[in-house]
Amino acid sequence: MQSWCKVLPLLAGSALAAVTYPPIPEDLTTPTQQRIAIHDATSVSVGWNTYAKLNQSCVHYGTSETNLNAQACSTTYSTYSSSRTYSNTVYLTNLTPATTYYYKIESTNSSTNHFLSPRAPGDKTPFNLNVVIDLGVYGEDGYTLSSDKSKRSDIPAVDPSLYHTTIHRLATTINDYEVVIHPGDFAYADDWYLRLKNLLHGEEAYQAILEQFYEQLAPISARKPYMAGPGNHEAACTEIPFTSGLCPESQRNFTAFIDKFAHTLPSAFASSSSNTTAKALAQKAQTLANPPFWYSFEYGSAHIVMFDTETDFPDAPDGPDGSAKLNAGPFGRDNQQIDFLNADLASVDRSVTPWVIVAGHRPWYTTGSKPCDVCQTAFEDIFYKYGVDLAVLGHVHNSQRFYPVYKGTADPKGMSDPAAPMYIVAGGAGNIEGTSSVGSKPEYTAFAYDEDYSYSTLRVLNETHLQVDFIRSSTGEVLDSSVLFKRHEVDFVVQ
Repeated sequence: MQSWCKVLPLLAGSALAAVTYPPIPEDLTTPTQQRIAIHDATSVSVGWNTYAKLNQSCVHYGTSETNLNAQACSTTYSTYSSSRTYSNTVYLTNLTPATTYYYKIESTNSSTNHFLSPRAPGDKTPFNLNVVIDLGVYGEDGYTLSSDKSKRSDIPAVDPSLYHTTIHRLATTINDYEVVIHPGDFAYADDWYLRLKNLLHGEEAYQAILEQFYEQLAPISARKPYMAGPGNHEAACTEIPFTSGLCPESQRNFTAFIDKFAHTLPSAFASSSSNTTAKALAQKAQTLANPPFWYSFEYGSAHIVMFDTETDFPDAPDGPDGSAKLNAGPFGRDNQQIDFLNADLASVDRSVTPWVIVAGHRPWYTTGSKPCDVCQTAFEDIFYKYGVDLAVLGHVHNSQRFYPVYKGTADPKGMSDPAAPMYIVAGGAGNIEGTSSVGSKPEYTAFAYDEDYSYSTLRVLNETHLQVDFIRSSTGEVLDSSVLFKRHEVDFVVQ
């Protein structure tokens, strides 16, 4: 491993402070960085990190806070050489759908938390889902806001330094949404070099920022299923072109992202359709899924697909010889991700899950920034063919909404039963790099906002109406609201 001191010889004599690691708890079995995820239609994964390797990790759970009468245990764990912690995952199975469960990770220093179990596929109850992308650590290693930070009573509690951030807004509205999707860019640990104190400690600074971020996120991710996908900032410990080779092996090729999420996320759900072809296609999709990079899940009346804009398609930007020079992947065999998308989307029975939402990182429709043309080539025709209703993307650090569009042309039906997907960019959650200017707007732009940090809420109102809101993180103000109408008259869409 090459020393960062050799990379930065001019700073070798500087008296720079050490990196800012979170303090290690006295009890090394204390759960940190807690996160839950939907694992299948009746199961939830509980993931957490500890500073000690556990011989066995266990979770006690039940439908009463005072009677956690069920237990699930696992002996599996993961870590990597530059990590100070061990990732543990336990699966809570055979859950009753849409039911509040209480759980407590087994430790001498843990507390009881709770979650709503997944809504069964086909449940037509309205629900809200939050979209958070491009979210970085808050504090001296990340972004800051000069706002009122006076003490206030919030459930769940977050560190006072997080008041008026996106995480704080998610905490204060914790009862208003049921799931979070986050397709890419967590922590911005690869931007460690933007803080002077980190310049001689790149390897440790990268790890310290990751630890800080996932602990800051825990009040949300321990309560709501947190469905993750890859972004460019997960690829390596530095994103400066041609420098990723300076990262130690354990900080390349999405290692930390895989360690955090590979065991918590699902593959693809078995079909709830009565159609035999749909069942066979869903089974094929299960064999092709590759979490945490591409997978799907169903929740109530929505079929949600997480896909990978970074690797595993022709000319992928983070792939070997890709434009980002990050030399990552591949994570599947030839064409596996594309084959997965074709099988998965073809399996969707709209009489069960009428809404189809896809979520990835890099957008091909965007204002003021270079679009991902190779992403458009790889994915747009597939999404149009199978009648995707909404595509959720990020990477550009602001909020944008476009009218339904295909091949650069707005759908003539607009928001009323279009054939083309509606596209949004929800990359304004907040990170050390700040917001991105809206710049010039394509003619099919419906909304664009770059003045403050923001995120999006998707409200599945019924089988034909989906509301998309953009929220200003600091105030909770609704910046933009729109409703997409789709008839969903055809059970299996092929256009």
